[in-house]
Amino acid sequence: MNNKLTVFIEINGTSIYVGDIIGDTPARASFTYSPEYLLNPENRPISISLPLTKAAFSPEQTKTFFDGLLPEGFTRRCVASWMHVDENDYLSILAGLGHECLGAVRIVAQNSPHLPPEYRRLTDAEAKNLAREGATESAQLITKSHLSLTGASGKVGLYYDEKNNQWYLPVGDAPSTHIVKQSHVRLQEIVANEQLCLLTARNLGIDIPESFIVNIGDFSDGDVLFATRRYDRKIHPDARIINGLSVPYRLHQEDFAQALGIASANKYEREHEDYLNRMFALLRAYSADPMTDQLKLWDICIYNYLIGNTDNHIKNLSLLYSPDLKSIRLAPAYDIISTVIYESSTENMALSIGGIYKLNEITKQSFEAQSKHIGLGTNLAMKRFDAMVSHFHEALNKAVINLELQGFVHAHDLKEKNTCQRGNPASIIFGHFS
Repeated sequence: MNNKLTVFIEINGTSIYVGDIIGDTPARASFTYSPEYLLNPENRPISISLPLTKAAFSPEQTKTFFDGLLPEGFTRRCVASWMHVDENDYLSILAGLGHECLGAVRIVAQNSPHLPPEYRRLTDAEAKNLAREGATESAQLITKSHLSLTGASGKVGLYYDEKNNQWYLPVGDAPSTHIVKQSHVRLQEIVANEQLCLLTARNLGIDIPESFIVNIGDFSDGDVLFATRRYDRKIHPDARIINGLSVPYRLHQEDFAQALGIASANKYEREHEDYLNRMFALLRAYSADPMTDQLKLWDICIYNYLIGNTDNHIKNLSLLYSPDLKSIRLAPAYDIISTVIYESSTENMALSIGGIYKLNEITKQSFEAQSKHIGLGTNLAMKRFDAMVSHFHEALNKAVINLELQGFVHAHDLKEKNTCQRGNPASIIFGHFS
């Protein structure tokens, strides 16, 4: 393991040296801002949980933020296996994958070979393999490209050339433009499920990134990929060119686990941890538009409930920074699916509503109690609740028609599963709340 990892961040399109992680093991590694970074009054912290200070942060604080940049679960185990390192050794994995992370942070290992940035065109065969092999294939691509994306599902960062409808694999520190997910062998039609949920969210006025399904066959699970345009990447008119492609700027982001200083392993709320209250308090303290962002987060909470998304943990909600790091806003919603349509899913929400976790025990009164607890005006909060409930089915039906026109003939069946599955409020919504 390298004793030193150098941390950079992109500010207004320019890579800036931030500081170093020094230590040979996770238990002894600590992050320190460089004197040069601290001396510039224009510079800002790379995380709310890592304020500007001369002192070194503890190994626990360091791990919480930087480990939060890495994949989780099966994908992490696959990556660690490819790299021949322990999956718990976040420093070694970060040394290999830190060239392209979520947000604008980059990690460079001491004495690591420099990989010139480039974009390597993916063949149709490689795209098909990516769809059919899932997390195993994505882990191989991740390792080869030195790219890190958080989450437990198989996903890679790719560059999409819209003009020519062509996909490229970023190599070195070349930024990607899209996050591409594979179908999951255990979760039938998960790609169509996520797109259906995101389209429905958009129809309800929730801010989401542009997303689309890449069909490379007959619309079966093994022939589709789910692509989401990265909200933390933006192509500027003055962008540099690599391999004939415009290179996007990196915009910084962090998820709420990182911002609150909560380890990824604790992303699911346990009793009395009160994550939602802490998230709303953070928005009031740091958002450039606190009220707007609180209402946006409130809408997302309502929507996750309506579609039966019990995977609504704090790593699936993020903050997005301005290019100069001086302004913070709630990021668009992402990773929203109806989990309750799958028999293997839990019936407990990742974040409690009014102190209640079990989906089918949450009521309108639970949301009313939660609105008071997080400091939102109850009248305003519940008006938004009622509006979303009353427009939910219309928004869902529009999304179904959209998917069917794209060739996904089973979109209606997914809707039926969503609205009829055990514990899903969409099946009983009008009975409870009319």
